[in-house]
Amino acid sequence: MKLGATLYIKNTVEAVEFYKEAFGMTLGYNEKFPDGTFMHAELLRDGQQVFAVSESQNDAFVQVMLASSLQESRPTMSYGINFDNEDEVSKAFSMLAEGGNVLFELGSLPWSSCCAEVIDKYGVYWYISV
Repeated sequence: MKLGATLYIKNTVEAVEFYKEAFGMTLGYNEKFPDGTFMHAELLRDGQQVFAVSESQNDAFVQVMLASSLQESRPTMSYGINFDNEDEVSKAFSMLAEGGNVLFELGSLPWSSCCAEVIDKYGVYWYISV
Protein backbone atom coordinates (compact mmCIF):
# COMPACT_ATOMS: atom_id res chain seq x y z
CA MET A 1 0.00 0.00 0.00
CA LYS A 2 1.19 3.51 -0.79
CA LEU A 3 -0.30 6.75 0.49
CA GLY A 4 -0.97 9.24 -2.27
CA ALA A 5 -0.63 12.92 -1.43
CA THR A 6 -1.75 15.86 -3.55
CA LEU A 7 -1.16 19.50 -2.67
CA TYR A 8 -4.11 21.64 -3.80
CA ILE A 9 -2.59 25.10 -4.07
CA LYS A 10 -2.56 28.27 -6.17
CA ASN A 11 0.23 29.13 -8.65
CA THR A 12 1.09 25.52 -9.49
CA VAL A 13 3.43 26.36 -12.37
CA GLU A 14 5.62 28.39 -9.99
CA ALA A 15 5.15 25.87 -7.16
CA VAL A 16 6.25 22.88 -9.23
CA GLU A 17 9.53 24.61 -10.09
CA PHE A 18 9.94 25.69 -6.46
CA TYR A 19 9.44 22.16 -5.05
CA LYS A 20 11.65 20.60 -7.73
CA GLU A 21 14.53 22.82 -6.61
CA ALA A 22 13.83 22.68 -2.86
CA PHE A 23 13.52 18.89 -2.72
CA GLY A 24 15.74 17.79 -5.61
CA MET A 25 12.82 16.39 -7.62
CA THR A 26 11.84 15.99 -11.24
CA LEU A 27 8.50 16.41 -12.95
CA GLY A 28 6.79 13.16 -13.84
CA TYR A 29 3.38 12.55 -15.39
CA ASN A 30 1.42 15.79 -15.66
CA GLU A 31 -1.66 17.31 -17.23
CA LYS A 32 -2.52 21.01 -17.53
CA PHE A 33 -5.73 22.98 -17.52
CA PRO A 34 -6.42 25.19 -20.58
CA ASP A 35 -5.01 28.18 -18.63
CA GLY A 36 -1.61 26.43 -18.33
CA THR A 37 -1.82 25.60 -14.61
CA PHE A 38 -1.40 22.02 -13.46
CA MET A 39 -4.45 19.82 -13.19
CA HIS A 40 -2.08 17.12 -11.95
CA ALA A 41 1.72 17.20 -11.67
CA GLU A 42 3.59 14.28 -10.14
CA LEU A 43 6.90 15.16 -8.49
CA LEU A 44 9.48 12.40 -8.38
CA ARG A 45 12.65 11.68 -6.46
CA ASP A 46 14.85 8.84 -7.66
CA GLY A 47 12.10 7.89 -10.10
CA GLN A 48 9.45 7.45 -7.39
CA GLN A 49 6.46 9.73 -6.91
CA VAL A 50 6.66 11.63 -3.63
CA PHE A 51 3.57 13.82 -4.06
CA ALA A 52 1.48 15.57 -6.70
CA VAL A 53 0.44 19.20 -7.14
CA SER A 54 -2.91 20.41 -8.44
CA GLU A 55 -4.22 23.95 -9.00
CA SER A 56 -6.82 24.66 -6.33
CA GLN A 57 -10.20 25.76 -7.56
CA ASN A 58 -11.23 26.61 -3.98
CA ASP A 59 -9.98 30.10 -3.08
CA ALA A 60 -11.58 29.96 0.37
CA PHE A 61 -9.68 26.80 1.36
CA VAL A 62 -6.35 28.22 0.19
CA GLN A 63 -7.01 31.39 2.22
CA VAL A 64 -7.79 29.32 5.35
CA MET A 65 -4.50 27.44 5.02
CA LEU A 66 -2.53 30.64 4.48
CA ALA A 67 -4.28 32.35 7.41
CA SER A 68 -3.50 29.42 9.72
CA SER A 69 0.17 29.71 8.76
CA LEU A 70 0.21 33.33 9.95
CA GLN A 71 -1.29 32.35 13.30
CA GLU A 72 1.35 29.64 13.83
CA SER A 73 -1.37 27.05 14.27
CA ARG A 74 -0.75 23.54 13.06
CA PRO A 75 -3.21 21.97 10.65
CA THR A 76 -4.32 18.37 11.10
CA MET A 77 -2.02 17.22 8.31
CA SER A 78 1.64 17.78 7.57
CA TYR A 79 3.91 16.50 4.84
CA GLY A 80 7.16 14.99 6.01
CA ILE A 81 10.24 14.74 3.83
CA ASN A 82 13.19 12.70 5.09
CA PHE A 83 16.45 13.64 3.41
CA ASP A 84 19.72 11.75 3.15
CA ASN A 85 21.88 14.47 4.70
CA GLU A 86 21.83 17.76 6.61
CA ASP A 87 22.83 19.83 3.57
CA GLU A 88 19.64 18.79 1.76
CA VAL A 89 17.55 19.69 4.83
CA SER A 90 19.27 23.06 5.12
CA LYS A 91 18.68 23.91 1.45
CA ALA A 92 15.01 22.92 1.62
CA PHE A 93 14.54 24.86 4.86
CA SER A 94 16.05 28.03 3.39
CA MET A 95 13.70 27.89 0.42
CA LEU A 96 10.56 26.89 2.36
CA ALA A 97 11.12 29.56 5.01
CA GLU A 98 11.38 32.37 2.45
CA GLY A 99 7.92 33.89 2.38
CA GLY A 100 6.68 31.19 4.75
CA ASN A 101 6.27 30.81 8.49
CA VAL A 102 8.85 28.90 10.55
CA LEU A 103 7.30 26.91 13.39
CA PHE A 104 10.47 25.10 14.51
CA GLU A 105 13.85 26.53 13.49
CA LEU A 106 16.40 24.26 11.87
CA GLY A 107 17.88 22.24 14.71
CA SER A 108 17.97 18.82 16.32
CA LEU A 109 15.53 16.65 18.24
CA PRO A 110 16.15 13.30 19.97
CA TRP A 111 15.13 11.42 16.78
CA SER A 112 16.84 13.67 14.19
CA SER A 113 20.16 15.51 14.08
CA CYS A 114 18.69 18.09 11.69
CA CYS A 115 15.02 18.97 11.30
CA ALA A 116 12.56 21.85 11.04
CA GLU A 117 8.87 22.66 10.71
CA VAL A 118 7.70 25.34 8.31
CA ILE A 119 4.55 26.42 6.52
CA ASP A 120 5.63 27.52 3.06
CA LYS A 121 4.35 30.45 1.00
CA TYR A 122 1.69 28.20 -0.56
CA GLY A 123 0.21 27.33 2.85
CA VAL A 124 1.66 23.78 2.98
CA TYR A 125 2.91 22.52 6.34
CA TRP A 126 6.26 20.65 6.09
CA TYR A 127 8.28 18.66 8.59
CA ILE A 128 11.72 18.13 7.07
CA SER A 129 14.48 16.01 8.62
CA VAL A 130 17.44 13.71 8.19
